Amino acid sequence: MKKSIILFFVLIGIASQAQVRKWTLKECVLHALENNISVKQSELDVKVTDVEKLTAVGNFLPSINGSMSVSNNTGLNFDPTTGNAFTDTYLSASGGISVGYTLFNGLQNFREVQRAKISKMAAQFRLTKMKDDISLFVANNYLQVILNKANLEVLKSQNIVTQEQLQRTQDLVDAGVLPKGDLLEIKATDAGEKQQIVAAENTIQVSLISLAQLLLIKDYQNFDIEDEGYDIVDDGVSDKDVYEIIAKAKENRAEVKIAEKNVELAQKDVQLAKGSYWPTLSAFFGYDTRYSEANPPFLPFSDQLYLNDGVGYGLRLNIPVLNGFSAKAGVQRSKINLENTKYQLEQAELDLESTVYQAYVDAKGSLKSYEAAQSALESQELAYDYAKERYDVGLTNAFDFSQSKLRYDNAKIEVNRAKYDYIFKLKVLELYFGIPVDELKF
Repeated sequence: MKKSIILFFVLIGIASQAQVRKWTLKECVLHALENNISVKQSELDVKVTDVEKLTAVGNFLPSINGSMSVSNNTGLNFDPTTGNAFTDTYLSASGGISVGYTLFNGLQNFREVQRAKISKMAAQFRLTKMKDDISLFVANNYLQVILNKANLEVLKSQNIVTQEQLQRTQDLVDAGVLPKGDLLEIKATDAGEKQQIVAAENTIQVSLISLAQLLLIKDYQNFDIEDEGYDIVDDGVSDKDVYEIIAKAKENRAEVKIAEKNVELAQKDVQLAKGSYWPTLSAFFGYDTRYSEANPPFLPFSDQLYLNDGVGYGLRLNIPVLNGFSAKAGVQRSKINLENTKYQLEQAELDLESTVYQAYVDAKGSLKSYEAAQSALESQELAYDYAKERYDVGLTNAFDFSQSKLRYDNAKIEVNRAKYDYIFKLKVLELYFGIPVDELKF
């Protein structure tokens, strides 16, 4: 019996330890990068470019094909080895091998390989951008959970104060010092705060579920995050000039790199299209042999294969003369696409400049909001302390006191909101400056 009890408590301890595991922001980001569907699709896009490169390299190899046929012939036939006509039933077989190799095709093979390399780099930049986007999305959701938890702590701590005031007011009402209306006002405040606490707890649960879904974690009930140790950590990026940050972003950000690679791809497409103007020179070699039962019986199978074989080889030159303007149209289409990609690159640089500038303004603005919220909290705290002192000596009523306390509570919540809003916008700015996602400090 004693062993069963011990085992029971051990199992409870193990279960509780499994439930209290809290995910850090870094763990969440790494988990998302390993499991997110969009990231996996981008990784597959990179693998597709490997296939494109394999195909391009394969164009440098000769084409080798073998063939074989066996047939049973009845009636009037022609002996495939002699050409003589006869009426009979006989078995015949033939086989051969052919080799072809392109010697020159307007350098298209070389440019296909070059294009495949550029395509892979573009896919890798798209994967990088996808990882950055997912990381920021996870960080934003993570910080939202922390904000919701911080707000809940504010509500709980302030409700403790309300409980103390409720007991004190009850004692003063019982003693006849305060009217019963003050007690009812404090009770209403207490009920409202408890309702806010329940709503805040639900908000936390919803935000945790949203984060878990983003991470593809199905055990919502036991999912939680580490909500301590996250503060404003500024590595000095916010003090830099905005144009310095924009210049760094243009050097490092995947958005511009993708657009640049698209221009290079379009340039290769123009070269490939122009290759259709050039003649194509290829070499070929063929070997074939045949066997027939219609031959005299003194010629066995192996002898027939030897006597009836043949070899053919040579060069083939294909010169484009008139192809319905398809080559010319292909070149013009490629040139138009090249001009379009150049405009897209220019637009990508403008968009990035605008985005970084907006991120810079947002970070500066959110810092000012945070500082203003802190200043407001200090003022509201002084006002609350003053109102509490007046209420304790009966110089103000419960309604005025509850209003002062409500403003104080809202000021604390606003400080939390401004703080985590600034943290997120600061990290966005650092990311544009070129700091890798896994090196961002919170």
